Amino acid sequence: MSYSPCLDRFGRRINYLRLSVTDHCNLRCAYCSRMQRDFIPHREILRYEEHLELIAAARRLGVDKVRLTGGEPFARKDFLPFLTGVMEKFPELDLRLTTNGTLIPEKMQQLKDIGLSRLNISLDTLDRQRYARLCGRDLFSEVWRSIENGLDAGLGIKINVVAMRGVNDDELGAFLDLARRYPLDVRFIEFMPLTDNGTWDRSRVWSAGEILAEAKEYVELTPVSESKPNSGPARMYQLNTGLGRLGVISPLTEHFCATCNRFRITSDGRLRTCLFSNREYRLRPILRSQKLGLEQVVRVMRMAARQKPMGHEILRQRCAVDPGGRTMAAIGG
Repeated sequence: MSYSPCLDRFGRRINYLRLSVTDHCNLRCAYCSRMQRDFIPHREILRYEEHLELIAAARRLGVDKVRLTGGEPFARKDFLPFLTGVMEKFPELDLRLTTNGTLIPEKMQQLKDIGLSRLNISLDTLDRQRYARLCGRDLFSEVWRSIENGLDAGLGIKINVVAMRGVNDDELGAFLDLARRYPLDVRFIEFMPLTDNGTWDRSRVWSAGEILAEAKEYVELTPVSESKPNSGPARMYQLNTGLGRLGVISPLTEHFCATCNRFRITSDGRLRTCLFSNREYRLRPILRSQKLGLEQVVRVMRMAARQKPMGHEILRQRCAVDPGGRTMAAIGG
């Protein structure tokens, strides 16, 4: 496929798309959603055919990595057939998936069979009772079965942990032990001010630097140089004894905006060039227009890239005031 690279005004090449298929989720994690929230009306949610068109448009800009997210992607009906269709239509694509793991314990071999190689599973605690409090439902056992079944199926498993002081900072040893015993990545993500529901507070930020310093009290860590393209912002460390790895993602304390290569598209078809900016570009009306088409979608995406900001400046302002804007569930995790 021929394409013209999509560069922003800072010279960053956009080659990674995070595409949300739904804002619905079967959990109610406080940092991700409002306890009382209105879902996007069904008529405004993109059809699967429109998602395929967006991926095709992104490919024409040189995007070669797509992550499907939600909400919870498997909360949407027929998501697995859609995933199969994406793999069949874009076999060259580096396709990834982020899930809470609660709905898929028995689907891991199917995911492997259709060609998926890696899976990110969100899990902020290894304590069942704490999980129920944090997520609103007692589904820890389902998540754990998904992890075990995924590893048995040969999938690469990454566990994403939102790092929160006073919430799960007493579980670092348990997560490190998990990385010792299983060939998976445990990645701690700094708690970001994204939802205006009063859950974010600077005192709750458990920084990447603090996590690494505390981890070194348990294990010896060796930095891993990620040579793969599209390896992402995580800094990875191999444990001196064990099968897995530890990672930290530090959008607050050591931002990586200078190398940001991604677009996000919400489930109702709004393009966001930066997670921290509330500026959005409406693609759904273009997709559903009789007069416009894929060429116009490509033009809008390229124009939006030229306006892509350095997000750390916006994030610094959010840390000083109420975050505002959409919830993470609505944006796409």
